[in-house]
Amino acid sequence: MQNRELREQMVATCRRMNESGINQGTAGNLSVRTESGFLITPSSMPYDTMTAEDIVEMDFDGTYVGRRPSSEWRFHRDILKARDDINVVLHCHSVYATTLACHHKTIPSFHYMTGVAGGTTIRCSRYATFGTQALSDAALEALEGRLACLLGQHGQISLGKTLDAALWLAIEVETLSRMYVQALALGEPPVLPDEEMERVIAQMKRMSYGLGPEAEGSNDIARPRKA
Repeated sequence: MQNRELREQMVATCRRMNESGINQGTAGNLSVRTESGFLITPSSMPYDTMTAEDIVEMDFDGTYVGRRPSSEWRFHRDILKARDDINVVLHCHSVYATTLACHHKTIPSFHYMTGVAGGTTIRCSRYATFGTQALSDAALEALEGRLACLLGQHGQISLGKTLDAALWLAIEVETLSRMYVQALALGEPPVLPDEEMERVIAQMKRMSYGLGPEAEGSNDIARPRKA
């Protein structure tokens, strides 16, 4: 079986999705780019019973080997095809993100961490029936220039270069969604200006924020302690 280690990592990530609380039951799906196409989780299979052998191998022409792929394979394929800056697509129905998506609410820059998705907002796509090309088209629009989006009356999508990065971002999107829902209880919160968010996003890129150790020199204040 090709890509066995990657398949095992995908299964482990799916289980971490459930353990973290961003996914439940058989909802959600995950894909990873390979040299010849991509791997994707199968349709309607609980993560706790999924094995490496159950992961489906797909080509960008929509053909596959093995079990029936996730019903959302179209947006996985189209996102991976359109975005050579990422290798992983993670979709889940996390509760607070989906709550906002049910109201078609875009997450504004009410908190600086909104910038982790690559822009001043985390957009919400228009609604389209699950598993359709229309949903894929809507997702691609909402993800333009972004690493995450909400899907209208559906859930969220988070992208990453690695499985860990995509999972980290999905959890951050859910955390931001929860904070935004709670902030809305007090009224519409103030929004940080675009100029500040530009500084925040630039700082995040310099520091690879949330994606690993900071590059040497990225923190321009602290200095190593002398022995």
